[in-house]
Parts: sequence; C-alpha cells; structure tokens
Amino acid sequence: MADKAKPGTPAPKSGQYKTPGSKTEITAVKGKPLPPTPKAGQSWTLVDATKHKKK
Repeated sequence: MADKAKPGTPAPKSGQYKTPGSKTEITAVKGKPLPPTPKAGQSWTLVDATKHKKK
C-alpha cells in the first residue's frame, strides 16, 4: 500500500510524492511539511521512496 499524507503534515518518508491524477511529482524530505495540493481535499501519495546506501 502506498504511503498517503495530508498537506502540511510531516512527510512520513523521503521521496517523490504526487496527487491522484496528476503527472507532476514533488520531492519531500522525511519530517518536513508537505506543500499544499493543487485542489482541496487531496492528499500526497508516495510513488518512489528514497533509497539510502548503507555505509
């Protein structure tokens, strides 16, 4: 299941997010607030989580 988050809430994971039906993606950093969505009532869906290299 994809991670969903409301605008203004901290991003649950770092990665690329988009809204349903949109072709535009945004980059979000874990813990930083997500930006407003283009339309009221939408949420952000994680489509590509950031992959971290282990040292």
